[in-house]
Amino acid sequence: MPYLVAADLPAASPGARLRELLARPGIVRLPGAHNGMAALQAKRAGFEALYLSGGAMSASLGLPDLGILTVEDVTFFLRQVTRASGLPVLVDGDTGYGEALNVMNMVRAFEAAGAAAVHLEDQLLPKKCGHLNDKRLATADDMALKVAAAVKARRDLVIVARTDAAAREGLDGAIARAHQYVAAGADVIFPEALTTVDMFREFAAAMPGVPLLANMTEFGRTPQLTAGEFEELGYKIVIWPVSSLRVANKAQEELYRAIARDGSAASMIPRMQTRAELYDVIDLAAYEALDASIVATVVPAAEAAPAASAEGSLSTAGSSEGTKLQAQPKDEPWS
Repeated sequence: MPYLVAADLPAASPGARLRELLARPGIVRLPGAHNGMAALQAKRAGFEALYLSGGAMSASLGLPDLGILTVEDVTFFLRQVTRASGLPVLVDGDTGYGEALNVMNMVRAFEAAGAAAVHLEDQLLPKKCGHLNDKRLATADDMALKVAAAVKARRDLVIVARTDAAAREGLDGAIARAHQYVAAGADVIFPEALTTVDMFREFAAAMPGVPLLANMTEFGRTPQLTAGEFEELGYKIVIWPVSSLRVANKAQEELYRAIARDGSAASMIPRMQTRAELYDVIDLAAYEALDASIVATVVPAAEAAPAASAEGSLSTAGSSEGTKLQAQPKDEPWS
């Protein structure tokens, strides 16, 4: 239960654990997890790290992905995902929420909230989903300054530099920017919205020795490829940023239509997560056991337990050191 129990937390930092995954052979698969429940389900499916999408967070708040979210908005989601799962998380940092000092503040805030990695993009505000038209780009020099600022601010956060330049400057322009971002300190490069297998292959060939991230979003400009196919093309990380949200949203839409049509949710029951399944995923029994272990009084072996002044009332050990509270019976209010 990493959400509450420190002993269940990994000893290594999130950034160190993600770097360990990147050092292994094979591609690192990061499914999007848009809230704590999605993070738990992804972990149970066997994933070792997760992705938190700005588009998914925005949509969860009923907003478009236009750079409206603040650092505080993102940390709200980030804490859910990291504390619920205990897994390393790559979080979408959009354009860094401003210039160099704002980027540094973002890095410190995200690291404090448990992030393992953040990616920055070279768009100008109002930014757009990378697979949409008419994106406006910052200069490569300005983006490189943001990357350098992020590197200076981090403890061990993995810095991912995303370039959206392929659509406006061509593949050569995107490659040139990527090299500049690596020189500024980026650990991973994320070429957004490449449209053909050949583009992915050519980009990888131009970036030898640099870990690359591929975005396997649905309904975008990139052809549907498997993790294995991206690995063969030379990519180290693949993300499915909004897939979990799309599936959840579609199911919710069908539920609301059924209730509006039928006056009942009965037709949707076969598609629902059962109460037992929900409690199993969130590990309700373990939380209840944890609560019982906290409520039970532990009396030091060398001392006798003091008598209670009245049945069910609180009393303390005689010494100021190691003072303990006797448990209040659960069916009675606190005195």
